[in-house]
Amino acid sequence: MANGRNPPSATSTAFDCPHCGAYTTQNWSTLHANAIDSESRTPSLPGEEEKKSVQATKEVGPEEKAHCIEFIERIQAGLVFLERNANGVMLRNNVQNLHLSNCFNCRQFAVWVHERLVFPPERAGDLPNADLPAHIAHDFEEARSILNESPRGAAALLRLAVQKLCAFLGEDGNNIDKDIASLVRKGLNPLVQKSLDVVRVVGNEAVHPGVLDLRDDRDTALQLLCLVNLISEQLISHPKSIQSMYDQLPESKRQAIEARNKKALGGDKK
Repeated sequence: MANGRNPPSATSTAFDCPHCGAYTTQNWSTLHANAIDSESRTPSLPGEEEKKSVQATKEVGPEEKAHCIEFIERIQAGLVFLERNANGVMLRNNVQNLHLSNCFNCRQFAVWVHERLVFPPERAGDLPNADLPAHIAHDFEEARSILNESPRGAAALLRLAVQKLCAFLGEDGNNIDKDIASLVRKGLNPLVQKSLDVVRVVGNEAVHPGVLDLRDDRDTALQLLCLVNLISEQLISHPKSIQSMYDQLPESKRQAIEARNKKALGGDKK
């Protein structure tokens, strides 16, 4: 989630963390290798069956069981982490050109091959608006993670995110043009309307959301990231903030406002 001001670098001890985005100290580690024993011959990747087995066993105490389950869940999540070797196996092989950086802020590890960051995928552009629904924020983050490698794929994901955003706001989510027209009838801010039209038109207006456009480039994808955030800020975050402020008014004041509004509506009917 680095913001680009201090990009991750294999020659620095402080940079924007690719996990949490904080500019902070990074501690570096070298790696060592032990050959996997001849019986298994492949990496140990415990999953749900192993987790159920640990949960069901009565041979270990609650603390050790919790540690085992946490270990399996971290493996399942694809995280890179350290686990102390309790067997005291002697390490004979140093791994060259493969290093770990560890963030002082979030404690997460990043993986480097030579000078190239390989995990987590380096993300480009702005962070998603905090009020984006989770399923849309997931598309947003996936677009950021592939933007440098595949700007066309990122742009397609972001158009799909706008379509999902329209559906979240109560529209059909099948046709951006129709969704925009409906939102305008509901009093959509003209500036937000223009933002939605930019999303629809930028690149190629004939392209459907989620479909690759050969003319999309990195700048187009970055522009779409900004626009998704702008739309969500105007249509989700701002109303949420106003409602929060309104809810903090004294009950008597809110009742007076609601009575005034009812009276005004009654007057309109006359």
